[in-house]
Amino acid sequence: MTSDKSQTMQDSEPVATRTLTEGESLPCLLTHHLGSGHSVSLWRLPDADEKNLLVNTEGVKFLDEVILEESTPGFVFSPFDNKKPKLFLKGDLIFTFKNGALSKESNSYLGSVDPLFQLPADQKKPSYFFQDDKSCMPTGKNEYTLLVEKCLTGICDGQFEKVVPSRRQSFALPSDFDLLATFHALCETYPHAFISLVSTPETGTWIGATPELLVSIDRHMKFKTVALAGTKVFQPGADMKSIAWTQKDIEEQALVSRYIINCFKKIRLREYDEHGPRTSLAGNLIHLETDYEVDMIATNFPQLGSVMLNLLHPTSAVCGMPLENATKFIKEHEGYDREYYSGYLGPVNLKNESHIFVNLRCMQVQKTTAWCYAGAGITTDSEPEQEWQETEMKMNTLLQVLNR
Repeated sequence: MTSDKSQTMQDSEPVATRTLTEGESLPCLLTHHLGSGHSVSLWRLPDADEKNLLVNTEGVKFLDEVILEESTPGFVFSPFDNKKPKLFLKGDLIFTFKNGALSKESNSYLGSVDPLFQLPADQKKPSYFFQDDKSCMPTGKNEYTLLVEKCLTGICDGQFEKVVPSRRQSFALPSDFDLLATFHALCETYPHAFISLVSTPETGTWIGATPELLVSIDRHMKFKTVALAGTKVFQPGADMKSIAWTQKDIEEQALVSRYIINCFKKIRLREYDEHGPRTSLAGNLIHLETDYEVDMIATNFPQLGSVMLNLLHPTSAVCGMPLENATKFIKEHEGYDREYYSGYLGPVNLKNESHIFVNLRCMQVQKTTAWCYAGAGITTDSEPEQEWQETEMKMNTLLQVLNR
């Protein structure tokens, strides 16, 4: 047991000279930098034991195009509409947390936040950037099922093979809502997802747990992307290898796979590895997934990441096919601006790696409410009631954590 004297000596010791737990350092860092007007992104990669906090002190940049190979280390946050500028948070300060502690190499940044460690816990409350609570109408069941019927009519008329209408729903936040605690809960509940928290004056605050990788480049110059579609509720104890999928789910996933392969064809890339489709677990849901990998050194294609990022987004998993017709339909009939829902986000050129994910299973947090978003892929075999239920299941990814 630690004596009162030794505990007092530790408390008075400068924070930069001792090992700091994640629990004591992360709230202080967020309180200090958000209070100073700095933008932040906090994330944990799938199946990883590290969490990273990136602080942008110089102001975010707006980019028309993201060039991964030439980028300084940072974090990208893109809206669904690919014609709109993408936000880039340059990594002016980067903190890494591993095994419940702040990494030693991060300690050199701590001098300015030292006084915060002496404050009681209830005074270490980050001032996130919140936009004003929206007064827009949510998408009710009747409105959404009617929208699905319009999609089916468009498919019958030959406008598109697939389209992905989405909806949004507003939820009142509890009075004791803690955004950082929610982030940690998502990390614990969904170990295979990309967990993110982004807060900037320009975007407000977004949090999510997405299962869908868009573009990844590792330090060995291996490019990866996935085709993810089809949705079922996961039944604990179920044999993943024996799960039966409907023809509708199989065809929906095949469309996403064909979309990726067509992007490869556009750039005359033939040397890629394809694995799947297989059933994959994403929190409380399961999907059909096909993985694609390219050796960028063997193919002599060092710009592949940026080229594919530009070609892939928005994928048919969040928009539809053909892309132009599906996009036009969504903008005309969905009834609201998706903003950053179904856009993309992730770290760029950190430790010689980039990992960009589609911003799904997310919500925009405001002062007293949060807006959740979800969509469903509509093909010729879709039924409006089932598609509504699918969006309900997807929203529950976050809501079941909020309602703990």
